[in-house]
Amino acid sequence: MFKSVFANIHHQVVINTPKLLAIPSSFIPFSVQKKILSDLLNKVFAEALDEGELIFLQEKWLKVEVTDLKLTWFLSFAQGRLIIADQCDHEDVTFSGAVNELILLAGRKEDPDTLFFQRRLSIQGDTELGLEIKNLLENIDFDNLSPLAKKVLERFSSFVQQGLTEPSLKTVTA
Repeated sequence: MFKSVFANIHHQVVINTPKLLAIPSSFIPFSVQKKILSDLLNKVFAEALDEGELIFLQEKWLKVEVTDLKLTWFLSFAQGRLIIADQCDHEDVTFSGAVNELILLAGRKEDPDTLFFQRRLSIQGDTELGLEIKNLLENIDFDNLSPLAKKVLERFSSFVQQGLTEPSLKTVTA
């Protein structure tokens, strides 16, 4: 009985936390968002940046939306580095999804194709550019993250994955 109660609480926490975080996340200044995102992306994509694998983003803009947190960033590539902006004239491709889906993607609990076909991740715009970005996401090398960061990502994505599963309602018989 306690197991099902805790499973239900776990499920409710995972489902409802993004709603609670939407308002406070809107008050985070873009400069802080940019710094955090820049540090993270430069670590995760260090090898791809060194090998010039992000050249396909040159003079192109990727719009990333975390729909339930109402966060949006625009990413591009110029002079060998990622560019992060809070707006641009036009985006070439848009990736959008809820924070839980993006956590599953980052933690490799779900692949982009599964999320896309289940309509939990949206990719709109330049199809060829979208496929290149999707392929890049599938080949992310987390070896550049610290062991602690990898462990936190693994545990957090597992927590979200388990919490997204709706607990079964079992009746107790006497």
